[in-house]
Amino acid sequence: MAISAFVHRLALGTALAAGTLAAAPSAHAGEAVNILVLKENGVGSAAQAQGFIDRLMAQAAKVNGWAAAAGKYATTRTAAEGYIHESHPNYGFISLAAFLGLRGRHQLEVIGKIEVAQAGGRQYHVVSGKHGDVAGCKGKTLATNHGDDSRFIDNVVFGGAFKLADFEIVSTRRPLQTIKKVASGEAECALIDEAQLEAMKGMDDAKGVKAVWDSKMLPPMVAVAFPTASAEEKRGFKANLTKVCAGDGASACKEAGIKAMSQATEKDYSAVISAYGK
Repeated sequence: MAISAFVHRLALGTALAAGTLAAAPSAHAGEAVNILVLKENGVGSAAQAQGFIDRLMAQAAKVNGWAAAAGKYATTRTAAEGYIHESHPNYGFISLAAFLGLRGRHQLEVIGKIEVAQAGGRQYHVVSGKHGDVAGCKGKTLATNHGDDSRFIDNVVFGGAFKLADFEIVSTRRPLQTIKKVASGEAECALIDEAQLEAMKGMDDAKGVKAVWDSKMLPPMVAVAFPTASAEEKRGFKANLTKVCAGDGASACKEAGIKAMSQATEKDYSAVISAYGK
């Protein structure tokens, strides 16, 4: 897989999937519902993604009888927090780690799960071209763009078996930068997700880099309701999650790499919620 193709696919998939969150029947006819779309480590600019979101939101609003829906795409919790305080969104489509980090403070309620092909964040891997196991990586340089929330990595991804503090962390900002660090030998090991691992397999300069540890599979990205959404509104939103990709929306979802959308409850995420809270 070419790097440019991977970047485009990941950005497009994230942005178009995000637009599905407009699918909520409004309790306030004529008003637009605000939707937060938070994909941490998202590839591509927010402006680039926003166009995809706006177009798919028009379709989602049509399916659900909304007058309008307005979405905001963010790739950091800082940007997301700013939008939350400024626009008081009703719903959100949020990466798992960000959901766990923001859940308590903003009283987020799980209403759905959305599986997005090649979006990453479902499984994590320690990779290396110099060591054959995690023990060999301990105390050595570990490149990662997933280290901002050590609580998530230590408790949920690593499951308490080891910690980021066991390594000499080399922080990166972009997914491909992490792979390049370990491929070039600048870092002896790296912590990446499944989307990065798949991209790495197609990179000639990373042929000698292999996975030496794999995490358990984690739940998909989360569709949530904020306290601003009424009970009636939430019921409608959940009921219509599967309809956005039907009919006219099917081709857009397929192109974006959306595999499935369905209703969910906190029970579906109870294991990671419990682990994160340790």
